[in-house]
Amino acid sequence: MSMKPTHDNPLLKAEALQLAIHNSANFSSIATDAQGVIQIFNVGAERMLGYSAAEVVNLISPAGISDAMEVILRAEALSLEFGTAIQPGFEALVFKASRGIEDIYELTYIRKDGSRFPAIVSVSALRDGDDRIIGYLLMGTDNTARKRVEAEQAQLDLLLREQKQALQATNKELETARAVADKANRAKSEFLSSMSHELRTPLNAVLGFAQLLASDKPPPSVAQQRSLDQILKGGWYLLQLINEILDLAMIESGKVMMSQEAMGLSEVLKDCEAMMEPQAKKRGIDMRFLAMERPFFVHADRTRLKQVMINLLSNAIKYNRSGGSVTVSASVGDAGRVHIRVADSGAGLSPGQLEQLFQPFNRLGREHGAEEGTGIGLVVTKQLVELMGGAIGVESEAGVGTTFWIELAASEEPVLESVPLSSADFGITEEHALTRTVLYVEDNPANLILVEQLVARRANLKLLTAIDGYAGIQLARTYQPDVILMDINLPGISGYGCLKILQDAAETSHIPVLALSANAMPRDIDKGVEAGFFRYLTKPIKVIEFMEALDLALDFAADHKKASHD
Repeated sequence: MSMKPTHDNPLLKAEALQLAIHNSANFSSIATDAQGVIQIFNVGAERMLGYSAAEVVNLISPAGISDAMEVILRAEALSLEFGTAIQPGFEALVFKASRGIEDIYELTYIRKDGSRFPAIVSVSALRDGDDRIIGYLLMGTDNTARKRVEAEQAQLDLLLREQKQALQATNKELETARAVADKANRAKSEFLSSMSHELRTPLNAVLGFAQLLASDKPPPSVAQQRSLDQILKGGWYLLQLINEILDLAMIESGKVMMSQEAMGLSEVLKDCEAMMEPQAKKRGIDMRFLAMERPFFVHADRTRLKQVMINLLSNAIKYNRSGGSVTVSASVGDAGRVHIRVADSGAGLSPGQLEQLFQPFNRLGREHGAEEGTGIGLVVTKQLVELMGGAIGVESEAGVGTTFWIELAASEEPVLESVPLSSADFGITEEHALTRTVLYVEDNPANLILVEQLVARRANLKLLTAIDGYAGIQLARTYQPDVILMDINLPGISGYGCLKILQDAAETSHIPVLALSANAMPRDIDKGVEAGFFRYLTKPIKVIEFMEALDLALDFAADHKKASHD
């Protein structure tokens, strides 16, 4: 440490000297007397400020090596804070310390060569044994590195804020664009759906009258028949196109109803085989459904699964070679799934065509071929499979053939709920002694069998069944059942559509209709009750609940008959 002592200086004799003086080169230690004249200037101060101790001790105040404007501003701020006039000099630097207030502040020091650096200064008052101030100690550290980091951090914060603002602006633009796109997409889907329905009415007239003309007596001439054949061919193709567009529009607008439940896969495939066999024979295609290693049951919507399989089989037949083959097989898939494959011996697809598969209205270059199509079928197929929680994929080799596969969640065989039942649960009271008729409208054979088993336990019940809505409505009109059980998701017309027709007709409006559906969400139940179903029961069937609801409906029907008779 370097210092220039003065004899008989009370500061040098004070005990506080031991606290003020230390030889740290990393801290500037500047001690002054009570008037503010520097008395001690340590090695750290010399290194930071470039002065030797001899050049400042007993000669200047710390205010003389500080930024003058900062000292003035500090004096003004303290004057406002304490309500007293403070001089812009040494007094401003030690004002708080002179009143026993801890004081640490930032200040710019000026080196001997005129360069400047930021410092953090801690000020303490030095007192004698009588607690009188005999001087001040200013401990300082170079704050250049910290200021640089702070400046860099501030710059980084500014950059991040700008990036955040830009990102928020971009996100807002994207959200706006997405909202516009969603609105446009919904409008498109609603337009397609509306137009598809509107086109059906005149098209039905065209097809109907063309068929009447074709079956006239006497029959049309050869030339007329040829023209009628072209009208019918074009009409049926146009109807297929409208149906595909309607399917796509309904899926995109989220209006497709799904009624997923356990079903036997072999039953679905048998129905598909029967439907597609004439088309395969007409084109000379050998269509084979391989025997399953064991019975498979899947969790899916029966109507939509049949639609998926028929789409895949139709493509496999349509784009096959003359005399080719189509093979359908099922096996155990991964993670509790059932794997179904439809393999054909057609021309196959190139890697480029595989990349464009499942794109709407993309026929992969086949639009100039002999086969008609819309390029929508596979898109609808993929979306239906995914709506059922499944997956779809394709494997193909040019010149060899193509295999489409789907995987669906495996399910256990549908069985009656195992509930201990007493004979009273199926007993016949005097009120129920007369034979009653129940109509069940359901397209799933497994569910039909379950309800047949339940109804068979009641000797007073007779069961009628229908596998689609229109057949069910006709049976209801003809046989006037006491109660109707109605599945929701039926081919052709939904359970809701059937209910509306039954309610609007005078001869069937009095019949209580119970919904029996796999759509078991609370909103589904609420929707069913609001639509007018007598009760909304969910699958799997709970026997006691089913019997209680059936008895309530039978009682309701009996009361209606009694009131009508009276």
